[in-house]
Amino acid sequence: MEQAIQQPTSVEALLKKRPLIISGPCSAETEEQVMQTALRLAATGKVDILRAGIWKPRTRPGSFEGIGTKGLPWLQQARKASGLPVAVEVATGKQVEDALHFDVDVLWIGARTTVNPFSVQDVADALRGVDVPVLIKNPINPDLELWIGAMERVAKAGIRNIGLIHRGFSSYGNTEYRNAPMWHLAIEMKRRYPELLMINDPSHICGRRDILMEVAQTAIDLDFDGLIIESHIDPDNAWSDAKQQVTPERLGEMISSIRWRSEDVASAEYHAALEKLRQQINNLDDELMQILSQRMKVAESIGNYKKENNITILQTNRWNAILERAFAKGEKLGLSKEFVTKYFDAVHMESINHQNKIMNS
Repeated sequence: MEQAIQQPTSVEALLKKRPLIISGPCSAETEEQVMQTALRLAATGKVDILRAGIWKPRTRPGSFEGIGTKGLPWLQQARKASGLPVAVEVATGKQVEDALHFDVDVLWIGARTTVNPFSVQDVADALRGVDVPVLIKNPINPDLELWIGAMERVAKAGIRNIGLIHRGFSSYGNTEYRNAPMWHLAIEMKRRYPELLMINDPSHICGRRDILMEVAQTAIDLDFDGLIIESHIDPDNAWSDAKQQVTPERLGEMISSIRWRSEDVASAEYHAALEKLRQQINNLDDELMQILSQRMKVAESIGNYKKENNITILQTNRWNAILERAFAKGEKLGLSKEFVTKYFDAVHMESINHQNKIMNS
């Protein structure tokens, strides 16, 4: 690039706002659509940054793949009219150059790009010498190392202001969401990088507008720093992802309806009560670890009997009986079937590992 482009300090300061709300159409379709969306979003008083898809990586050919570079001047005009900074997704070095040529304030790297280190590196190379905030969506597949790798590549390019976007993960058998939230993966990223901005993307998690509010509220309850939600002046007739978009006015209502939480309160009574409960959790966790250790010792004894009698480790009928018993017991104790399944799957695999060591020792 011929010269470094310095972004306005006001945008950098804006990214420190909590909660940070980013909204706009999945795709920029026409100049009028972009302008009207921007003005109506600004009128809600709830939106901080206008987003719009210029280049759209689609799963199958023939779908609308974005208006392309000619839509970037539309964003310039929309920013001027609405006062909202603008953000776009980039997937190649050329797209980075085009976006910065038209003074786009914030860039984000999409899930289909994050999953490919070569593509991320191409974007990172184009960012060298540039001072612009970059948000990085999680990869399509549930792989934290790819997410971290993308973040590291962008950081090595010299980008100071990096944030993360949690948009859910592709999951076989998932029917409730377009992309399964897998909240534990986003929480793990927050644990590892607490200093980074973490935005939730309910639109791409849900894939439909009727459960957007539920997912948005969950994200805020989990201390996410903000939301990126798709908004369109005529959602049902949007050229892409029509089912997950809402009108600017509905977006404003949603933001107003969210119960915003604070991470902490200055109350000695609160902290004392919480510390007492947390100590109970610690004690129970210690007991669980002891019980699990005892369970593994019993599994090892079973492994010895199987070895002596030349019996396979996996006993499918026994495993099914354990699960059915656990489901029934868990329901009575207020534990979801989903949790019981994940818990017993983990315990079962650990038992198999212990028995495998014995069988092959």
